[in-house]
Amino acid sequence: MKLRRPVIGIPTQTLQAMDGIPEGLPLSWVMNQRYYLVAAAVGGVPWMIPLIEDLATLREIYDRLDGVLLAGGVDMNPATYGETRTPLCGAIDPARDQVELQLTRWAVAEGKPILGICRGLQVINVAMGGSLFQDVAAECDDAIKHDYFPTAGWQRDHLAHDVTLTQDARLEQALGARRIAVNSMHHQGIDRLGEGLRVAAIAPDGLIEGIESPHHPYLVAVQWHPESMATDHSFRILKPFIEVCSNSRT
Repeated sequence: MKLRRPVIGIPTQTLQAMDGIPEGLPLSWVMNQRYYLVAAAVGGVPWMIPLIEDLATLREIYDRLDGVLLAGGVDMNPATYGETRTPLCGAIDPARDQVELQLTRWAVAEGKPILGICRGLQVINVAMGGSLFQDVAAECDDAIKHDYFPTAGWQRDHLAHDVTLTQDARLEQALGARRIAVNSMHHQGIDRLGEGLRVAAIAPDGLIEGIESPHHPYLVAVQWHPESMATDHSFRILKPFIEVCSNSRT
C-alpha cells in the first residue's frame, strides 16, 4: 500500500500588512510560494492555513496536519512578549501572530513536529515565553548587519555571514558541519530565550540564529531562509522535518 505523504500546514499572512500594499483593499491572505514548493520537493504536502479567528475551525485544521512550518514575514507585535511597540518595530500582522502562536502552543503541548524559518523562529521563541529585540542594530552594540532585504536590492540567496552550529544539535547533524554561511533578511531577533529551548546556531555577534527543543519530537527553527538558498541546503534543513512528520503520523 502506498504511504500517504505528510500534510504540512504553512500559515499565510495578511496582504495588507506587507510594505507597499495600499490600505482599503479587501483583506487577503497570501504567502511566498517558495515555502510550499520546497516542502513539496522534499516529500510533504503543503497546506495553506488561513488566518481565521474561529478557534474551533483552526483546531480542526490543526488536527488534520502532520506538521507545522512557520514561514518568514513581517515583525511580531511586541505586545505578544509583553513590551510596548516602539518606532524601531516595523509592520505587524496581529491576525497572523494570533494564529501562529496558537498553532505553536498546540504543537509544543502535543508533540507535533514544527519547523520555524526566520519570523517562525521568533514566533516559537515568543510562544515559549521568550522575547525579541525590536531592532537588532539599534539594541545590540556589537551587532553585525543582518538586514539584507530584497527591497534594498540584495538577492535572497546572498550569503551574508557565517553561523556556528551547536555540536550534536539537529541542525549540525542535518548539515554535517559546525560552521556554515547563511543568508540574512531580518532586523529583529531573539533577546531572551524561551523556556525549554536551547541554542542550535549563533551568529558572529552572538545573536541566536537557531533553536531547538531537546524535549520535543521535532522542534527546530532557523533565523535564515533555507528555502531561498541552494537546493542541497534547503533539502538538508527540511528533509529531517518531513521524515519526522511521516513517522509521527497517527
